[in-house]
Amino acid sequence: MLDVDGSFEPLFADDHESERRAFEEFVDRVRARLALHPDLHVYHYASYEITALRRLMGRYGTREAEVDDEREARHLAEEREAKTRQAELVTAKRKTLEDLMRETGRAEVIDLNLIVKADVQGSVQALEDSLLKLPQEEVRVNIVRAGAGGITENDVTLAMASDAIIVGFNVRPAAGARELAEAEGVDIRTYKVIYDAIDDIKAALSGLLKPEQRERILGEAEVRQTFRVPKLGVVAGSYVRSGVIRRNASVRLVRDGVIVYDGKIGSLRRFKDDAAEVREGFECGIGLENYQDVKEGDIIEAYEVEEFARSI
Repeated sequence: MLDVDGSFEPLFADDHESERRAFEEFVDRVRARLALHPDLHVYHYASYEITALRRLMGRYGTREAEVDDEREARHLAEEREAKTRQAELVTAKRKTLEDLMRETGRAEVIDLNLIVKADVQGSVQALEDSLLKLPQEEVRVNIVRAGAGGITENDVTLAMASDAIIVGFNVRPAAGARELAEAEGVDIRTYKVIYDAIDDIKAALSGLLKPEQRERILGEAEVRQTFRVPKLGVVAGSYVRSGVIRRNASVRLVRDGVIVYDGKIGSLRRFKDDAAEVREGFECGIGLENYQDVKEGDIIEAYEVEEFARSI
């Protein structure tokens, strides 16, 4: 973005000196703010700077404009920045706690980026320690910034750059921070009880966990005869030895203790009528979906997979 000597020659023509000065002042303000927070990672610094600079820089080449003084140049720059931000809002949406809970199963490890603010440093430390003690194997808490004091525009800007959620305990966002958060879609959560904050984050992390899957056997049927039916293919004349065989169930075909097929039921009939289920002690005709190699003596095992929510 800058030359080695820190100049902006590639960006502005000589006759646009006032625009150049306004732009340089803007960058100086960005860097001054970031200098107040030396604990930020380089990634966050770069993300913030690139986001801010691109909003203003990316629009100077779209149309040349003659300006008479620095005030007019600054007004033009702010106007273009506002238009750019509005366009970005149409295409970019910040993540909220609910959005993250809908991401279950989309990644090996899901990061929950947080900015933690509290009334005093002791509360900050207690909240930070509690959050970092949560299990991190599948969902990981990443505290981007933690500090005492109210929620500021700097916090919101960092949340924009790092896609973080702001968690505040006994603090409130400043008016400017609240307006910026609403405009940019940054999620701010405030709490009066520290355990409510921890429970809320735990609930969100639990929602991000992949559900536990448990298999439940529904019933077994023994194949006693096979016959071919037009349009259905091979149908297994079977006797339900236990439980129930359901039309929409998953099934395994077991031959001499070995699974030779695992799929779905293609058809289920009692005599000539379609059936939703057939219970123990009754005979039925079972057609397997996309499988024809059924033999007498095979066992058809019906099962279903249930999902259970997990919690941290």
